[in-house]
Amino acid sequence: MGWQGHRWIVCASFLGFVASVQSITQEDFLPFGPIALDQLLEAGNDHSHKIELDNPVLFYDGTFGSIYINTNGFVAITEPTGESTYLGKMPPKFGMIAALQGDLDTSDGVGKVFFRQDSSPDVLRRAAEHINRAFPDDDEVNPTHAVVITWVDVATHEPQRRGDSIEKKRNTFQMVVASLETASYAIFLYARNGVQFASTPVGDSNVIMHSGFSKGLVRGFLFSSQGPYYRTTTDDEESVRALAEETNSGLRGVWVYEIGTSPYFSNVAPGEVTDLPPEDTTQENPDSYEEAPDTRSTVYTDGQQEEYPPYDDGQIQVHPAQYQPHQPGNPEVVVVDDTDINVDVFSYNLGTCANNPNKCSQFADCTDYSSGYCCHCKPGYYGNGIQCVAEGKPQRMNGKMYGKVFVGNSPSPVEFTGNDLHSYVVVNDGRSYVAISDILSDIGPSLLPLSALGGVIGWAFALEQPGFKNGFSIIGGEFTRQAEVTFLPGNERLTIVQEFKGIDEHDHLVVSTNLQGRVPEVPLGSTVRIDRYSEIYQYSNNLITSSSTRDYIVNLPDSSTETRTYQWRQTITFQSCQHDETSRDTKPTQMLSVDQVFVLYDVNNKLIRFAMSNKIGDVNGGQPQENPCFTGRHGCDTNAVCRPGEGNQFTCQCAAGFNGDGRTCYDIDECRETPQICGSHAICNNQPGTFRCECEDGYQFGNDGLTCIEVNRPVDACEEGTHTCDIPERAQCSYTGGSSYICSCLPGFIGDGRTCQDIDECQAGRCHQDAVCYNTEGSFTCQCRPGYYGDGTYCSPEKTKTQCETHRDSLLGGTQYGGPRGPRPPVGQFIPTCDEHGAYEPTQCHGSTGYCWCVDRNGQEIQGSRSGPGSRPMCFDHGHVRPPIGPTPRPDVHPLPLGTHLLYAQSGRIEHIPLEGHDMKKDQAKAVLHLPEKVIVGVAYDCVEKMVYWTEITSPSISKASIQGGEPTAVITTDLLSPEGLAIDHLGRTIFFTDSGKDRIEVSSLDGSQRKVIIDSDLVNPRAIITDPPNGNLYWADWNRDAPKIETSYMDGSNRRVLVKDDLSLPNGLTYDSQSSMLCWADAGTHKMECTHPGRGDRRQIMEGMQYPFGITSFGKNIYYTDWRRDAVVAVDRYAGKETDEFQPQKRTKLYGIATAYAQCPSGQNYCAVNNGGCTHLCLATPTGPSCKCPDNAVGVDCVERAGGY
Repeated sequence: MGWQGHRWIVCASFLGFVASVQSITQEDFLPFGPIALDQLLEAGNDHSHKIELDNPVLFYDGTFGSIYINTNGFVAITEPTGESTYLGKMPPKFGMIAALQGDLDTSDGVGKVFFRQDSSPDVLRRAAEHINRAFPDDDEVNPTHAVVITWVDVATHEPQRRGDSIEKKRNTFQMVVASLETASYAIFLYARNGVQFASTPVGDSNVIMHSGFSKGLVRGFLFSSQGPYYRTTTDDEESVRALAEETNSGLRGVWVYEIGTSPYFSNVAPGEVTDLPPEDTTQENPDSYEEAPDTRSTVYTDGQQEEYPPYDDGQIQVHPAQYQPHQPGNPEVVVVDDTDINVDVFSYNLGTCANNPNKCSQFADCTDYSSGYCCHCKPGYYGNGIQCVAEGKPQRMNGKMYGKVFVGNSPSPVEFTGNDLHSYVVVNDGRSYVAISDILSDIGPSLLPLSALGGVIGWAFALEQPGFKNGFSIIGGEFTRQAEVTFLPGNERLTIVQEFKGIDEHDHLVVSTNLQGRVPEVPLGSTVRIDRYSEIYQYSNNLITSSSTRDYIVNLPDSSTETRTYQWRQTITFQSCQHDETSRDTKPTQMLSVDQVFVLYDVNNKLIRFAMSNKIGDVNGGQPQENPCFTGRHGCDTNAVCRPGEGNQFTCQCAAGFNGDGRTCYDIDECRETPQICGSHAICNNQPGTFRCECEDGYQFGNDGLTCIEVNRPVDACEEGTHTCDIPERAQCSYTGGSSYICSCLPGFIGDGRTCQDIDECQAGRCHQDAVCYNTEGSFTCQCRPGYYGDGTYCSPEKTKTQCETHRDSLLGGTQYGGPRGPRPPVGQFIPTCDEHGAYEPTQCHGSTGYCWCVDRNGQEIQGSRSGPGSRPMCFDHGHVRPPIGPTPRPDVHPLPLGTHLLYAQSGRIEHIPLEGHDMKKDQAKAVLHLPEKVIVGVAYDCVEKMVYWTEITSPSISKASIQGGEPTAVITTDLLSPEGLAIDHLGRTIFFTDSGKDRIEVSSLDGSQRKVIIDSDLVNPRAIITDPPNGNLYWADWNRDAPKIETSYMDGSNRRVLVKDDLSLPNGLTYDSQSSMLCWADAGTHKMECTHPGRGDRRQIMEGMQYPFGITSFGKNIYYTDWRRDAVVAVDRYAGKETDEFQPQKRTKLYGIATAYAQCPSGQNYCAVNNGGCTHLCLATPTGPSCKCPDNAVGVDCVERAGGY
């Protein structure tokens, strides 16, 4: 450590010593205000409230069953007379216990008087500690009842002065009357800076305030006389100010008196410990000083000391010292080792907004100060400037939970290895919801008391009361939270560490949670109830702390109940901007009020759910807020801000990025309304409440983070069309890498590639001697002379048979079976059929058995295409034309080549990768469709019409295009919110798709004219969908983070059932292999690929360790998937269970859906493949027959519905 580091430690130690010998603070008072369920005395001057006591108070030699709480700083034993009878005329004529009596006023709404009766163990214990410390030589006292009265920020009562802008001085103090059967004690607590005035105006003069005890008038035989009066202050103001600086109990600012005993009483007895030890006088027991290092931990942050009390102390003490900024220079890191906390504190480097253009949020302004710069969120947004979110917009939190936790006396821990933790907050009413997945039943119920696992997001986005700010408004979304939980009476301890990593690209708050320790067991089948509670947060430089004691009730399976307790202490460390002095105006204490707490363990789905309502406000409770904006009962849209008006008036205003009347808000599509909002060479991606810009392929964001500039990368001049080769009809451009290319003349032309001339092939005698040669541009043709047969390269007086004709005629045997009507086939013999050109017909059938199958050009049966009698498979036409004699000129546009391909979506385009066998021909991958400014999610392929279909969420819409060329055509453009997955039934000629915005599954005709919703219940985030046309089944995945599942139904939506629900997290992609009847999926949460046979229910893992799979498809032995983290298409051998290849496009952005474009349609038939199944409108196949359905928009009576199996 350098000399500066030593200097800071010495400075911090000195400041800590100075703080330790100062008076108590309000945090050392017994709990008061709403947090303690106090009553509030009526505001005003000289008001009294009578309390009927549960247990009597002994005062002097009397016993009293009621007392009166008064505004003027005292408690009366009998009903007090008007203040004019005692102000300036002490002692009074009634019994009085005066903590600090004077002419006081609470009518300004700032000052308050709280009071309550209390017999809770914590309050009685703390009262006993004060009493026993003040009377160390007496027998130990244990009170059984207490009355707690707290005067907070009370001011003097004086006439209002016109134009008086001088801030009022205010006093804060507390009285505790603690009793047992034989004695009563008064405990007075005066906070540091809590005695700001020592006299109050009475008439034309000021009267010194009084502290003490008066018995009042005592009746004699003939007349009454003034009884004893014990005064603890004098007529000197210094004696009043000394109340916060001195003591009679051994703790500065705390005064204890014995005020009544039974059966005998002599006089009021003051505490006996007036000396203050030189050690830390804030220790309640001087003898425990040696143990202090084990019970307290000290953290030094920029010259400020924070002290944490022992676990058995219900309040936390904060002793701020003078702020001392670092000198200009590099950031200085000060680390103080501690067994509980390690806080690194540093200052910003000096700089200006101009030199740091991208440091602030896009929704923030940058402001320069003398020592540096700070970021501030713009109006309509809140946060710390580095991160800003729209006011009123709901907030989500996503993360993982790790750690090891022991339950009860178990010797083995339960391990968490990345359980999903998700939260959702309705910010405009403070409601927060938390779910943690994959929680085993042996620990699930035991975690129920820890609602605070997700409670930090409730604090971060709590409903703000007037003048107070929630956590995100102050510190943003990057901070570390550490909590220590001690369960009583077993002293089990649990440590919770949460790293909040800010807002991600989806506007979700990201968190990582770690648990270590032990929790007491809550038996399976139990329920837990947590009542409303409050927690005081202490704010200082780069550090926030809180501590509390909480009770919870366990309802056991045998119907019995147990009330249990744990003590809670937490620290939140963060980085703040020190250059803006106004940022230090944050209130040093705020109170989080939590009610409507709901906790549940779902044993079937292995989920823990927490829900609660959160408000942040005055530690002293403040005036009860009736305005709906502060109670949360306003009815505004969840995407709206509630704006308070006068009284209970309010208005609802849609959050930034939304339109509407506030009661109902709709997302603004900035991309559609302002097409150029992202600038040139950029793509706009609309998102709820906002939008994001992405640079086009070949561009990247410049230093300003806004402008897309061209990337200095290799340019394929051949693809861009910037080459110098001859026209495509004569020359070919071949890209050779970098920015190089080669020009070469096409066959039939000669030249250097940049200039090519036609070759006259006819001069070379290329045709048969009995043929005529015709030269063409780049080619030639040969044609046999009349009377000759052949292709021109060979001509004969006799016609030459084709392979099919030769095959057919050989089976017919010439005229062996001939008759008057020509050749006849032998019975039971298959005879091939030939087309008009002599080629094999694509579909061949056996005349006797009725079986049909597809054949290739050579007449060989295509495996798996054979169908039974009465049906014909859909076979591709071989496209037979007379083969060209010469070369074919290169076309301007290549259609998708023959063979099987992979189609995948990426950032405004659909691209293809040819397959050779099962291997990806990566060097031949290129774009099929360019769809700028679109975010394409799902991709499907119709093998019959050779059309690619896709969903995109920017419009939103579903469209199609021919892979052989042509413009995209819109299929569905209305009544969509977020269409994602889609699948084609190539036999029934329908399309199925999911809409995760509307939470439903629809079916439509391929042209979009007939639509029907088939599933619209119990869906949360449906995405992947796949069809099994031959069997009439439908499969889909719902990545609902709270309860993910994979389901199936018939194609008409009937017979719906869950296939997989356990050990799922984020099942993004599905694929079905008809050959093996295996359904496979990729899970981005468990990072696994798994398969199951839907009919058998078996399940096996293919591989694990995937990063973030999105789309998935299969072909033969391989499964191919897109990965968001790797920006790649990955091939997996499902039998070997390992990756075999990876393709990364040149543009490294997210890859979405993927599909297989088959060279030949998969074999099979279903009931809808012929004559639309006899249906008038939609025919949806089921395993038992066609299901005829009417579209949802059907008009008239011409549509007939019939269930499957009729």
